[in-house]
Amino acid sequence: MEWTGLYQLERRPDYFAEIVREDPTAITLPAPPPGEPPAVVRGLYLNAWVFGGARFYDLVALADTTEINAFVIDVKDGTGYVTYRSSVPTAVAIGANGLVRARDVRERLALLRRHGIHPIARIVVAKDPLLAEHRPQWAVQHVAGGLWRDRFGDPWVDAYRDSVWMYAGDIAGEAVLMGFRELQFDYVRFPDEPAENLARAVFPARGARETRRSGIRRNLNLLGDRVRALGVPFTLDVFGLTTSSTNDLGIGQYWEDVLQAADVVLPMVYPSHYGRGAYGFDWPNSHPYEVVTRALQDGMRRAEGLSGAARIRPFLQSFSIRRVRYTASEVRAEIQAVEDLGLTDWVLWNASGRYPAGALRPTKPPPVATPGQARR
Repeated sequence: MEWTGLYQLERRPDYFAEIVREDPTAITLPAPPPGEPPAVVRGLYLNAWVFGGARFYDLVALADTTEINAFVIDVKDGTGYVTYRSSVPTAVAIGANGLVRARDVRERLALLRRHGIHPIARIVVAKDPLLAEHRPQWAVQHVAGGLWRDRFGDPWVDAYRDSVWMYAGDIAGEAVLMGFRELQFDYVRFPDEPAENLARAVFPARGARETRRSGIRRNLNLLGDRVRALGVPFTLDVFGLTTSSTNDLGIGQYWEDVLQAADVVLPMVYPSHYGRGAYGFDWPNSHPYEVVTRALQDGMRRAEGLSGAARIRPFLQSFSIRRVRYTASEVRAEIQAVEDLGLTDWVLWNASGRYPAGALRPTKPPPVATPGQARR
């Protein structure tokens, strides 16, 4: 098999062909100052398997030819395992090194630096079944004894307990030493479970008269202090519904709180995640431009009166679910909605790491074949 530079020629997708078919306008993104995050972030999410596998190189190729300039990479996902071999004592003790998916993490991050791709570490906080099983005193308890479990059978750690957040901070510190230049935390919340199941949950670390909202706010401040000492941006993933909801959704996430806690907030405004009738649409998943617009308008309006509010960088849907196929056109419609509102940043989410190149603008004109180069 022939290799050239980074890419296996037999495996590399023809990204330019897709871009030419869609024919978006080429753009130029400014290079960030040395050691600083980009002024504009347009990213892709990579799970641990994608980051540690061959598809990683395909996505580097995609970034080389389009406006993509950042990767959000799982460092500790919802399984509790760390993507690379960790030296954090708690991670070692609970077996979080039991599913290493990127043994050459430093080399891959160095490659991203050479290609001008901003590496963002995604760290899941409260959904950590491995930590819950091995540190049951940190976990949500069942009223009848033992660990409480969600509807999928997974235990959760207690989001009231500061030790849980300090562990996430330790993982974050190690990620910066590895070469990540931004820290993004997900599942910064309580479980989103039916009321009858949550009625059986006991949160041992809850303070007197403490609410879920105040518990999350307290620990976001704790985590933010630890992360900012590392000199990198502190960013948070939240439910898309937080931009419009006037309460904490029962999970402790309140829009104004997260805006004031973080440097960047990423509401997951996936149209598929809005119920029938949301924003006046019988089937929101079929209206990507309109739903993203309405969700972000609400969030931007509420951010206007806040001093020092976080930058809004939405996660956008790049996957098909619930009878609606998301092609390059639907994904581009979401991006257009973001930019029509005056926002510049966004990240696409696809759990398998497959993204439609036709939704992305090239950063330079694609090469034009001469007659002598035409395919026979």
